[in-house]
Amino acid sequence: MKHALVKDHIIQTASHLFYQNGYNLTGINEIIKEAGIAKATLYNHFKSKEAICVAYLQHKNSLFIEEIKVFVDARPSGKNRILALFDYLEAFFNSKEFNGCWCINTISEIPKENVHIRDEILKQKQVLMRYISELINNNLDTSSEEQSNGMAKQVYLLYEGAVSESYLQNNIWPIESAKTICNQLL
Repeated sequence: MKHALVKDHIIQTASHLFYQNGYNLTGINEIIKEAGIAKATLYNHFKSKEAICVAYLQHKNSLFIEEIKVFVDARPSGKNRILALFDYLEAFFNSKEFNGCWCINTISEIPKENVHIRDEILKQKQVLMRYISELINNNLDTSSEEQSNGMAKQVYLLYEGAVSESYLQNNIWPIESAKTICNQLL
């Protein structure tokens, strides 16, 4: 197998295990076994479990951003595009793969001092906030960039709260409630 394909296979395997079982409960040996590779092969691609975790976070976020943009762009322009964030979340919640937010799940398992993973998660959350800000700028008439950014932060908090609470409650109502509040905000 080519180098890039092996690395991608390791990332996909680790991503599945980390997201379903958690970062701390997934060991290197489990990743090796599930990927069907030798330990040397894993360490040829990644120096540590932390490096695999960062690759996992990047992989999940890349797929997420791609999918949510396609989903949202399919909606008519205007506030419906912003509300589509919650429709996407509802569809994700209803899928058999939903296990909460991979970033929040991971951050809750690592020590505060692990700045490498923490910085990656912060970067991803900033990307989501910028995307929401772009949605607001492109789909609403706001008086200023400051107003758009403030509204984006509020929508972001509603979205993040809906992800966490729908996972905790194992119910769709937090997503529906967040969408209702967002609609009133817009």
